Order: sequence, then C-alpha cells, then structure tokens
Amino acid sequence: QCDNAKGLKAFYDAIKYGPNHLMVFGGVCATVTSIIAESLKGWNLVQLSFAATTPELADKKKYPYFFRTVPSDNAVNPAILKLLKYYQWKRVGTLTQDVQRFSEVRNDLTGVLYGEDIEISDTESFSNDPCTSVKKLKGNDVRIILGQFDEEMAVKVFCCAYDEEMYGSKYQWIIPGWYENLWWESWVNSSQCLSKNLLAAMEGYIGVDFEPLSSKMNKTISGRTPQQYEKEYNAKRGDGQSSKFHGYAYDGIWVIAKTLQRAMKYLNATNKHQKIEDFNYTNHKLGKIFLDAMNETNFFGVTGQVVFRNGERMGTIKFTQFQERKEVKVGEYNAVADTLEIINNSIRFQGLEPPKDKTIIQEELRKISLPLYSILSALTILGMIMASAFLFFNIKNRNQKLIKMSSPYMNNLIILGGMLSYASIFLFGLDGSFVSEKTFETLCTVRTWILIVGYTTAFGAMFAKTWRVHAIFKNVKMKKKIIKDQKLLVIVGGMLLIDLCILICWQVVDPLRRTVEKYNMEPDPAGRDISIRPILEHCENTHMTIWLGIVYAYKGLLMLFGCFLAWETRNVSIPALNDSKYIGMSVYNVGIMCIIGAAVSFLTRDQPNVQFCIVALVIIFCSTITLCLVFVPKLITLRTNPDAATQNRRFQFTQNQKKEDSKTSTSVTSVNQASTSRLEGLQSENHRLRMKITELDKDLEEVTMQLQDTPEKTTYIKQNHYQDLNDILSIRNFTDSKDGEKAILKNHLDQNPPAQWGSSDPSRTSKDPIEDINSPEHIQRRLSLQLPILHHAYLPSIGGVDASCASPCVSPSASPRHRHVPPSFRVMVSGL
Repeated sequence: QCDNAKGLKAFYDAIKYGPNHLMVFGGVCATVTSIIAESLKGWNLVQLSFAATTPELADKKKYPYFFRTVPSDNAVNPAILKLLKYYQWKRVGTLTQDVQRFSEVRNDLTGVLYGEDIEISDTESFSNDPCTSVKKLKGNDVRIILGQFDEEMAVKVFCCAYDEEMYGSKYQWIIPGWYENLWWESWVNSSQCLSKNLLAAMEGYIGVDFEPLSSKMNKTISGRTPQQYEKEYNAKRGDGQSSKFHGYAYDGIWVIAKTLQRAMKYLNATNKHQKIEDFNYTNHKLGKIFLDAMNETNFFGVTGQVVFRNGERMGTIKFTQFQERKEVKVGEYNAVADTLEIINNSIRFQGLEPPKDKTIIQEELRKISLPLYSILSALTILGMIMASAFLFFNIKNRNQKLIKMSSPYMNNLIILGGMLSYASIFLFGLDGSFVSEKTFETLCTVRTWILIVGYTTAFGAMFAKTWRVHAIFKNVKMKKKIIKDQKLLVIVGGMLLIDLCILICWQVVDPLRRTVEKYNMEPDPAGRDISIRPILEHCENTHMTIWLGIVYAYKGLLMLFGCFLAWETRNVSIPALNDSKYIGMSVYNVGIMCIIGAAVSFLTRDQPNVQFCIVALVIIFCSTITLCLVFVPKLITLRTNPDAATQNRRFQFTQNQKKEDSKTSTSVTSVNQASTSRLEGLQSENHRLRMKITELDKDLEEVTMQLQDTPEKTTYIKQNHYQDLNDILSIRNFTDSKDGEKAILKNHLDQNPPAQWGSSDPSRTSKDPIEDINSPEHIQRRLSLQLPILHHAYLPSIGGVDASCASPCVSPSASPRHRHVPPSFRVMVSGL
C-alpha cells in the first residue's frame, strides 16, 4: 500500500514476534523500502529488493545492507552515455519534472556526462507547464533532449514540442521507457492538442529502461532459457496481470539461495561448529558473512547476468523507439560488459541521417561563378583587342593630317587608360576561391589603383585635347598661340599626380584590408541537417566612406570640367579638332552608367556574381563607348573623305551670320559667337561711331558745297574744317583698330594731302557761282573728297576688308572678299 507507517510496523512485528529471519526479500515502494533499509544495519539483516528502482537506495553509506536485482533508475545513465557516443552527440539538454525521483536521475546523469566531453548546454525543469522550458531549449538550439518525467507530463511535453516544431528530422527525444503500453491514450484527452499532433511529435522518440527478460538463448542457472521461463510463467499466471518485475523476483530467489549456499560453505570451511541456523540479530559476524556472500553473486539468470557492484545490479538496459504508434526494440546495453548493441536497421530517424546535436553551421564562401568570370574575361579580352587595333591605327596614321591635328599622343593616352580599365576587370573577378587571403588583400589595393589611374589617363587626355582647342579658338585677344603636346602631357601628369597623392595617403593612413561579412543562416539546398552561413569577402577599411567620397568628388569635378570644355568648343568648325559632341556623349554615358552601376553594386553586395557582373559590364561599356566615340569617327572620315575633316567651314557660317546681324564685324562674329555680352558692347560702340561719321559727312558736304562761294573763305575752310576731317579719320581708325583691320584711309590721305583741299583753280573762281557748283568739274571734285570717306566707313559692312584683317580662326585668304584691293577712286566712282 506504500504506507510508511504500516510497512514499518509490519517489519517490527516480524522482528519481534516472528522467528529469526536470515534476510529480507522485497520492498517495492521506494519510501517504505528506504525506511526499512536504513534500519537493517541494527539487526545485521541483508535486504534484497526486486522492484525498488529509486536512485536514493544506491547510497551505500546510508544503506550498506541493501541490494536489488532490478537496476536502479540511475542505471540507464551509462546506457544513455553509450548511445550519445555511438551517434557522436556531444551537446545535449535536459528537461526534468520537479520530482525527487527524476531530479536524482538528472543529477546522476550530469555527473556521468561530466568529463566525457559531452556538453549539457541547457538544463530545464518544470512543475506543471513544460512549454516555457521547451521554448528555452529551442532558443538555446538544443537538438538532443534528455527527458525525465511521468506519462501525464510526457503528453504535455510533446504537445509543447509540436507547437514549437521541436520534432522531426532535426530533433531527438530520449525519455524513460518504463511507461505503460499505449500510455498516451490515457492522457491525450486532458491535453490541449489533437491526437494526431501528439503522435506526430512523439514519432521517433527513444525510450530507455531495464530489460525485463534477457533476449539471449542461453540457459540460466535454473536450466531454462529466458524464453522457456517466460512461456512457463505466462502459462501459470493465466489471465492474471503481468508484472515486468517477475523475472527480477525469480532471479532474486536464486540470489538468496546462492548467497546462503556460499555462506554455508564458508562456515563449513572456517568454523565447523557454527551454522547459519545460529544466526540472530545481534550476531554481527554472521551478518557480515551474508553481506560478503551477496556481493559475490555472479550467474546468468532470466534477466541476464546477475552481478552486483556496490550493491547495485549490473543489468541490461534496452532501447525502444516509437515507430508508427508502437514501441519497437532497437538495441540494448550490457552494463557488465559495457557494450551497446544496436539492432540492424531498426532505428528509423526522420531524416536521411541521425539528427545533429546542434545546428551545424557550415560557412560557405560566396564566390564568383567560374563560367561568369570566363564570359566577362572573354568580353574584356575583346575590348583590349579593339583598343590595340585603335592603337595600331593611331600609330600607323600619325602623320596623316586628320590624325595629326587630333593629337596622336593624347589618343595613345586615351587608349592606355582604356586598357588599364579593362585590365582591372580581371582583378575584380579574383576572390578567395582563386587566390589566398594575403594575395586577395594585395589585389584590393592593386585593382583600385589600376582603375583610378586608367580613368584619369583616358579622360584626362581627352579633356586636355579639348582644353587646347578651347584655349586657341575662344580667346579673341590671342594673336598667336602654340600649345604643344608636351604641355598637354604635363596637364595629364598633374591629374595623375593628384591621383597618386590621394592613393598614397589612402594606402599609408588607412589601407584596404580583407574583411569577411557573415550573413544570416540559410537552409541547406541539398536538404541536409545543416545551416549554411554565407560569407563574403570585401575590400574595406575604417574610413571607407571618406576615401570614396574624395575619389568620387575629384572624378566628378574632372567630368564637369570636361563637359564645360566640350560645350565651349561645340561650334569649332574643324572636325579634326572638334570632339565636343563625342566627349559630351561619352561623359553622359559614363556618368549615367557609373551612377547606376554604383547604386546596383551597393544593393547587391551580398550577391558577388551580380555585383561582379554589374561592375565588369559598366567598365566594359564605359571604356568601349569612350574609345569608339573617339576613334570610330576618325576611322570613318579617314576612309571616306580625309580632306573634309581638316577644312575650315567657317566661311559658310560667316555668310549666314552676316545675314543675321549685318552691323557686326565678320571677323569678330566668327571668333566671338560665345561672347555675347562683349559682342553687344562692340555693336553699340560701332553704331554710335557710325552715327558720328554720318553727322560729320553732312558737315563735310556743306563745306564742299561752299567751296565755290568766295575765294576769301578758303582760308577759313582750311582752318575750320580740316580739323573735322581729321576727326573722321581718327574715328574710322578707332573702329578699324577694334576690329583688327588696317587703316586704309590713312594710306589714301598719304597719297592726297589735306593741303590740296583748299587749293582752287584761279581760272574758275571768276565764274558764276551757280554755274560752277553744277559744273562737272565741281561734282568730280566733290566726289573725290566724299567717296574715299564713304568707302572706308562702309566697306566692312559690305564685305570689303583689308588683307591684314585676319581673324584668329579664319584664314585671311579663305574668301575672295578678304583679298587686298588697292584704293582707286575711279573704281569706286564707276562702282557707284
């Protein structure tokens, strides 16, 4: 009845009123058995139990006269240790019900596993609700769970495991195996989960318990095999309820018999006058003989080899697995031989292999695909072949007028920069799968230097060429300027020097290092019970953003400067010199592609294949489009019409421009179209001076008309109006000097001195004034003075200009209008 009071009273009554007992056999309830076993030393009695499995009774200091034929609950711990080692599980967790019996087993298991290189990563206990503990086990990534709880709590545990998805191929539950058959059916109705969910979570659990009967076919001490004994037992018990302890009770009887037999032999051999019948509760010597004889027990019984070690039965532990709603024996552990035997193909794990004791994290380097690297490398090689073809074309035709005017040395630098950019692609594709960590770190620096220097070389040379065109054609005051290629090389060298200063400071202060970025774990694509943690190599440093900002700012300013030069020289009419359209197209495409490429590359930094593909395609596209825009038009022009590219098309442009603004000098208009404000100022000044000329012409006309009035006025005319004529000449010279023309009027005055203006034929002064004014001689005389002035005043407006008036961008001999025509009054008169 497991009543401590009744059990203790029955024991005392047997001692007081019964005959002398040699031994005590029995004790099922742990509490009653422990009370009696603790008091046996006072009566020198040896107790043998066949059903008390509580670990507490294993304490030999407290229970020195206690033995049991059934293994204790702690006897499963060495078997569990053997199973863990068999499947190489080195990390486990425990889940224990707050009951002394289970706590003791758990404490003993901790001692067994300690020192065996098996980690108990988490120890959880519960009283009524195990869900919180189950959740903690999952949070600590416990895969192998060692449970100690009864049937009622087992149902709750597996319900919580189902809710937390702690079942299946990734988890293994090991629980007590002494539950009754179909134990879950008694408690499933009281749980909060469905029966199918409970069974799904229970599928595959392993139960550990002592073996009721040996599975071996050997004959026992009784002469029967365990199978024969079981058959006879079942026949004799009939319909009575079977107990799993009957084999241990049977072997217990044999243990007592063999103990008494050895005691009798010992007494006969040592003291022939003393017999076992002489035993009494105060006979300590006989009690010690019985105790020693019990410890020497060793025979094969129906439950296996019966051997005691410190009073504990060294029995056989069986392993069962829950498979398809029933428990199947899958192995057994022999404590005497310390061996584990797993029945072939009996254990069924939910996965392809036994569960792992933890989440196996396999670091996997995300590397660039070899086919992708090969394809992009092939495209890069084609680009370098194209660049080499352009280089050959440029060198071969360097003496051609078209190529010579386009600065072949600068073209070579553009090609060199493009080839350096192409070469950087090979280095960007080399990662940890191709090179070592140290080599990768070196490549981080090398590929950065090559790309930056290549960019500056290509675009620096292109912009230097454009600057030379801008310097020659956009400065009106510049009479003559020769900018040699050596100066352009100095400009490109200065740009590269800035690059080198930035790169050297970058390398010295904060060099690029190989860093590894770890990403979130991913399931194994092959379905294995492992998690893949992708890792990716990067070239980074502490202040990466600052250094990239400096480089981007410098390159951005370089591109803006190139755009400015291209815009300023867009109207230069010599195709061999004017690359502004192609530079603009190149800068536009390169700028857009770099912005898009940088953004996409940053967003795809966790996908090396995509990132490398984007970076490589951007470099290939930018380098190819730049080289093609610079050289393909030259190649086509050289093949089709090489002379047209070097001819000045300014003449036609000047004709159209003269129609739009007839008041503006042709040379000034052709050179200073972009200088609108300056042009407007010159136009206003020109208009004012022309109005002044008109007023002085009227005064001159009046003076001329009065020449025939009286001879006395000649002196007055010479004194008063000669100064006006000089004003006309000075004004004309002022306007001509602003436009860069020579003073034709001064040459005419040298041939016709002013002193002749006042001279008159004496023969004509005596004539009638009215007749003289209308006479042909007077008219011719008047025209001889007016026409030269009108000729020089309005000749620039109608296209007549001296040969010395040459625009910085217009050849003096380009147009027949600009040829020198010697002053001839007769020609001008006949022209009118």
